[in-house]
Amino acid sequence: MGSPPDGLVAWRPYLSTSVCSRRMKIDGGIRPSLRHAAGDAQKAEVAGYDAVWTAETSHDPFLPLVLAAEHTENLGLGTSIAVAFARNPMTTANTAWDLSGYSRGRFMLGLGSQIKPHIEKRFSMPWSHPAPRMKEFISAMRAIWDSWQNGTKLDFRGNFYTHTLMTPFFNPGPSEYGPPKVFLAAVGHGMTRVAGEVADGMLVHGFTTERYLRERTLPAVLEGLEASGRSRRDFQFSYPAFVVSGETEQEMEAAATGTRKQIAFYGSTPAYRPVLELHGWGDLQPELNTLSKRGEWDEMGRLIDDDILNAFAVVGAPDEVPKVLNARFGDLVDRLNFYTPYDGAGGSTIPKMLGALRESGRPE
Repeated sequence: MGSPPDGLVAWRPYLSTSVCSRRMKIDGGIRPSLRHAAGDAQKAEVAGYDAVWTAETSHDPFLPLVLAAEHTENLGLGTSIAVAFARNPMTTANTAWDLSGYSRGRFMLGLGSQIKPHIEKRFSMPWSHPAPRMKEFISAMRAIWDSWQNGTKLDFRGNFYTHTLMTPFFNPGPSEYGPPKVFLAAVGHGMTRVAGEVADGMLVHGFTTERYLRERTLPAVLEGLEASGRSRRDFQFSYPAFVVSGETEQEMEAAATGTRKQIAFYGSTPAYRPVLELHGWGDLQPELNTLSKRGEWDEMGRLIDDDILNAFAVVGAPDEVPKVLNARFGDLVDRLNFYTPYDGAGGSTIPKMLGALRESGRPE
């Protein structure tokens, strides 16, 4: 699949915000460049966000969070995502341990697998059995952290990773904050089950509908939680919900067009076909894939009709969006942010949506 056109991106964290109900926290994002990280984080904290997240796209996802931690006091900080298979458990454990300590326990490690062509051709790293490999990756990290925190002998031996050497010279020692929380990005059943089994939370993909979340994602997570002897109370869902909103008809139309294109871009990926199939739209995936290889992005967007748009996105005026999001996800999602892949979302639209939330109060 070719690259998306200018202006069409898989994740726009600096355009994100989020919604809060009794269980939901308000999360946003910061631009991934070091030049903007500190200022964006400070503004997010003043605005009242619970956390901000960075993405591994054209910049390193960890470095901006060092600056964000330095210039904030209470703001949560996370990666959404860092590519696990571009690294190994030891290097990732080190980076996450240092960020957690420096931020006084505010760091959340969000990991994702990426896809085979990127791992092999962009990162020149091995790819095989992504769900079992990810389970082992996180388990190996936890063994390393346990060695540092509790002084246990490091003796992790798996099919993909082996870690058996930890001398005092390379041991950073225990942290008063303990290991960071681990969130895992997942779509399919296998990786979603792994999230429930070994992670503290799941980074739900934006290409998800309420129905898919309830009928496919939640049951798979519960399987993993049961296998690990944990309950739903031990786990968080973080969900970037597509939102189509604006103050004028022109703004609404631009928002809908941008969101249709982003949905189409995701829908062209074979791995995401099950989401479409659940709704009876499976045949759309190969058609979108063919168009993506030709770079026909506008035509792809036109294939996303109103039924598909409304299944994947909340469409409405700024004061209507929070109510609909809470109705759809208030009993399930723990952290929720607005996914707005179009220009103009940072104007008056988001502040008005946040205002509507504040008017109804913000439960603890």
